[in-house]
Amino acid sequence: MRLLKRCWLGQFLMFTIAVGSLGMVFLVSQLSTDWTPGFIPKYRWLEYTYDHSCPEKECNCSAILQGDREALEWAKIQAITKDVRKNIQIPDDHYINTTQDCRSFKLKRKYLMFPLSKEEEEFPLAYSIVVHHKVQNFERLLRAIYAPQNIYCVHVDKKSKASVSSAISAITSCFPNVFLASQAENVVYASWSRVQADLNCMADLYNASTKWKYFINLCGQDFPLKTNLEIVRMLRALRGRNSLESENLPPEKKWRVSYVHQIVDGRIQRTKKKKDPAPFNLPIMSGSAYIVVTRGYIRSVLEDQRIHALLEWFKDTYSPDEHLWATIQRISGVPGSKRPNRKYDVSDINAIARLVKWEAHEGSQDSMGAVYPECKGNHVRSICVYAAGDLQWLLEQDHLFANKFDVDTDPIAIYCLEKYLRQKALADWK
Repeated sequence: MRLLKRCWLGQFLMFTIAVGSLGMVFLVSQLSTDWTPGFIPKYRWLEYTYDHSCPEKECNCSAILQGDREALEWAKIQAITKDVRKNIQIPDDHYINTTQDCRSFKLKRKYLMFPLSKEEEEFPLAYSIVVHHKVQNFERLLRAIYAPQNIYCVHVDKKSKASVSSAISAITSCFPNVFLASQAENVVYASWSRVQADLNCMADLYNASTKWKYFINLCGQDFPLKTNLEIVRMLRALRGRNSLESENLPPEKKWRVSYVHQIVDGRIQRTKKKKDPAPFNLPIMSGSAYIVVTRGYIRSVLEDQRIHALLEWFKDTYSPDEHLWATIQRISGVPGSKRPNRKYDVSDINAIARLVKWEAHEGSQDSMGAVYPECKGNHVRSICVYAAGDLQWLLEQDHLFANKFDVDTDPIAIYCLEKYLRQKALADWK
């Protein structure tokens, strides 16, 4: 019974009506609306609901998103209290149990089981999600980006705990368009295995459907900054181009691709052996593991013999995911690519794939050298784990997704962001 008191299992009253040719069932509530201007009352049943024991429920998300100092201070204090941290914990077996009844699970979690617009229905997307822990983070991410016309491949690290693998498998089994990668990898940080995980999902997604237009890869601690409709419109505006970080390789990173690396005791290590030049004299670029690319780009990755040679060459480099996709983006003939000339360089700030706050580039508002304001949460591997105080700035940016979010660090940040996105999606429902 204790588990049934979790925030996301709040009770709500509803009744159903059949909807014409769609052959779908809509649930309609008589609840009144608030918070979002122009929000239509009959859509309220799809808005996220939480019961009275939910610790985040007391926060003023509207004020937080507007940067209200008092609301942010309250959220900061609440995020570190023992009661809040205890109540937000959801054990892995809870997902295994609740997904025994998939229909009930999807209803209670308010998954959108029909396209919200014809525009979205006609522009399906393909997602790769690489996960190794934190099932609650993954499930909330999936719910935030889920749409029935899209397709999702989930790669669970081979060395993940059995409970994590079982819980994620149980969640994915409830959706016909969400599936586990056909081949799981034992992912080692900064090694080729991270690339291989995405490659496995790329092949699975490419073979599973011919309809999707763009590929987006995520990890379990990403979260969207845009609704599905906004993402679709931004991708349409690319007009067949890709959006990913791709810049000239800086001198301080050349060692990554100049020496052979190998896995020793579960960690990647550099050897003294120098690597041969890249195939076809391709210029090695610097970028990010996260990309937004066309189906044609993925086809080239899977079929182009030049890229196959490049894949082999990258297998013994350090952090190849931060160089491979950026390098492919500058190869002639790859759909959506750009010339390798530095005038076509794209930084992480200008690529819409992912917004990351690197500790070294943070600074105060009046700092001339700072790329972005200081992190309001904490740092993991020099990356900001966002808190509620980061939300106003995040939502002002053009990026589709941001990294990193963590329920254990700041549950209110995710709560307010997911609530905002759902209400915005429903307000735009055509």
